[in-house]
Amino acid sequence: MKTTLSSIIRDPSLAPEGKLKIDWVEAHMPVLNRIREQFAKDLPFKGLKVAISLHLEAKTAYLAKVVQAGGAEVAITGSNPLSTQDDVCAALVEDGIAVFAKYNPSPEEYHGLLERTLETKPDLIIDDGGDLVTMLHTTRRDLLPGIRGGAEETTTGILRLKAMEKDGSLQFPMVAVNDAFCKYLFDNRYGTGQSVWDGINRTTNLVVAGKTVVVNGYGWCGKGVALRAKGLGANVVVTEVDAIKAVEAYMDGFTVLSMEEAAKVGEFFVTVTGNKDVITGAHIAQMKDGAILSNAGHFDVEVNLVELEAMSVSRRTVRRNIEEYRLKDGRKIYVLAEGRLVNLAAGDGHPAEIMDMTFALQALSLRYVNENYESIGKQVVKVPYALDEQVARSKLESLGISIDTLSEEQKSYLDSWAGHE
Repeated sequence: MKTTLSSIIRDPSLAPEGKLKIDWVEAHMPVLNRIREQFAKDLPFKGLKVAISLHLEAKTAYLAKVVQAGGAEVAITGSNPLSTQDDVCAALVEDGIAVFAKYNPSPEEYHGLLERTLETKPDLIIDDGGDLVTMLHTTRRDLLPGIRGGAEETTTGILRLKAMEKDGSLQFPMVAVNDAFCKYLFDNRYGTGQSVWDGINRTTNLVVAGKTVVVNGYGWCGKGVALRAKGLGANVVVTEVDAIKAVEAYMDGFTVLSMEEAAKVGEFFVTVTGNKDVITGAHIAQMKDGAILSNAGHFDVEVNLVELEAMSVSRRTVRRNIEEYRLKDGRKIYVLAEGRLVNLAAGDGHPAEIMDMTFALQALSLRYVNENYESIGKQVVKVPYALDEQVARSKLESLGISIDTLSEEQKSYLDSWAGHE
């Protein structure tokens, strides 16, 4: 399906390189391949427009093609200025998808590209961090009547949506894809765990073994980052504000400290909280010379770069995606990827096999909300368990793994309360 919309990308000549990337992930996303085949038969989005805001790299591109195969006219933009890959954008345009994205646009350009995507007047949206939803509820409220609903990718986005739902601001249904089992158990834990260290290792080219890694936050993403740091031979310290998660980190074998104490011993820092000012100037003042700061939360506010800048006498780029800040006492502090998502701004994001499950949930959730938006109403809803299980079973089938099934007698036993001698 060719689009009639004009795209805004950096360089159309990069399309062949982008196509190779998309072909590679397609070959490693069997669950999404099955959904694409089904969508091509059923055309669940025939005659509809879909706007997507996600980290625009090859795996996201393939999701856009799957939605397009379902009959939709698709427009897509990036959800982070440094995660967009220009060659992938060019390849999507050749495939008839409207793209409004460039690598590292100015803040004004970034905002304009988001708005241009919404100007396609979508019926459905897929969001990452709530940028499209926020714009629809503020500067582009004129487009609200046409929105049937959408799906949200991240923890940060879900928090924003639930706040909107609580105060009565949310004007259409959104499916909380991030809260699905096949999202947070695998994407947030194993995907983030691997991709964060892929980004840090390829960027710094430094050894992790024997060093002290501080992981700020022990949610599912933090668990994955800590687990992989341990696997690389690091001494892992976890900081938390949640007492239950702190006990969990302790019993998982990690040292738990306050950030004030952790700042003194850390050599690598990875923030994974979704909150602001996780690392402040007061913490940086306690850090060792050569400390490396990175962020795996959605927005670039977890490390307070304004305070770091004020403490510094000089700043320079020492390697691609590494900024060196020299403090007044001569210590050097390094920040990766401008404090943005290190796994995407300085890497390729989660492995294809992981995003296969996440984007399968996105595609199925989009169909679900389209078919049920009137009955769902203006609220945030969970991914139906049947869709979660469908993705898991499809994943197992693609791996050639069979599992057991309860007999009718076993089901009856579990469902009864009597006779359990």
